[in-house]
Amino acid sequence: MSLPLPLVEVSGTPGECGVAYGAAARSSIAANTANYLERFAATGLDRPAVRRAGSRFRAASRQHAPRVADMLDGVAEGAGVPVDEIYALNARTELLYGSSSSSSSECTSIGVLDSRSASGHTLLAQNWDWHPAQRPYTLLLATRDEQGSTVLTLTEAGMLAKAGFNDAGLGVCVNMLTSDRDGRPGGVPYHVLLRMVLEQRVLGSALRVACSTPRSASINLLLGQAFSAGVPGEAIDLEVSPVDVGLLHPVDGVITHANHFEALSTARDTLRDFGGSSLFRSARARRLLGSGPLAEKDLQAVLADHGGHPQSICRHDVDALSEEDRSESLYAVIIDLDERRMSIAAGPPCHADTYREVRLTGLFA
Repeated sequence: MSLPLPLVEVSGTPGECGVAYGAAARSSIAANTANYLERFAATGLDRPAVRRAGSRFRAASRQHAPRVADMLDGVAEGAGVPVDEIYALNARTELLYGSSSSSSSECTSIGVLDSRSASGHTLLAQNWDWHPAQRPYTLLLATRDEQGSTVLTLTEAGMLAKAGFNDAGLGVCVNMLTSDRDGRPGGVPYHVLLRMVLEQRVLGSALRVACSTPRSASINLLLGQAFSAGVPGEAIDLEVSPVDVGLLHPVDGVITHANHFEALSTARDTLRDFGGSSLFRSARARRLLGSGPLAEKDLQAVLADHGGHPQSICRHDVDALSEEDRSESLYAVIIDLDERRMSIAAGPPCHADTYREVRLTGLFA
C-alpha cells in the first residue's frame, strides 16, 4: 500500500489505543506539540497558560466524552508529552481562534447522495486547507476498539480525528467556522467532538452527539452514512456554534460547504467582518458539480478548481499577509461510504497525479 502520508494502526480499549498511537507516532507528536506551542505563543499564550487551558479541556472531555479522554490520556502517556499539552493540541482551534479575531479559514467540503453518484454510492469529499508547516505532522489513524468498531481518519499527530469514517459506513468532513459566541467555557475541543461523532454507529446518534455536547468553538460537520439492505444513504450538514445548530440538506443530491454560516442565524458569523474566498467557494463547488451523475473524477476536478486562484477551492500558499495567515490545500480526501474506502492525494490537489486508497478491509490483518 503506497500512501502519501504515514498510517498508524492500533487496537484495544481506548486507553490501549491511545498508548499505542502515542508510542508509534512519538517523535511526530512531540514535534507537532512543540510547533503548536510556538504558534500559541505568537498569539500571547505562554506555556503555563496553554497547560491551564489544556487542563480545562481535559476536564470537559472527561465529563462529556470519557472514552475519548481515555484515549487522549493514553496518547500523552505513549508519546511522553504532558497530558495538558495533548489536550491543548486537540483544542488548537479554540486556542488560536477563540477570540474570533482572525480571518483565517480552511476547507471546502462536498457530500453526494447515492442517487447522484455514478457508482450509486454515498460519497464525501474535502480539501483540508491549513498552514503548510503542518504537512509533516499529518497522518492517517486507524483504530479498532475492544468492541470491534473501526475508525479511519486523517488527522494531525497527537489528535484523534478530522475527516474520516467508520465500519458502519458513517463518515464526516469538517470546516472551521467562527462566531461571536466562540470562547464559551465548558465545551469539549473541536477535535474531540469530531472523534465522538466518528465513534457513533448510526447517523441519528452522530447528530445527537454533535448537537447535545457542549462546545466552545463553532464547527461545520458534513455527515453521511451509507445505508444497507436496499435502503438509500443519507447526508446532512450541521453548522454548530456553542449555542445553536443550523441544518442544510442535500439539494439535487449534493451538499457543499466552506467556512461561513449558510443556515444558522442565531450567532454572528465573524468571517463576515473579514470576507474572503469562503463566500464563493461553496456556491462555486455546487455549480461545478452540475446536474448529472457524479463520478469520483468529477469530485477530484472540483477539489482541483482554481476559480479565484490562489484563494480558490484548490488553495495555494502564495499570498498570505503574514506567516500566521499562510494556508494551502494540504490533502484532498474522497470517502466512499459504501466501500468503506478513503482515497487521498497530497495537495494542492491540482498537482496530484493520482489518489491513493486505503480500505478498512485491508487493515488489522
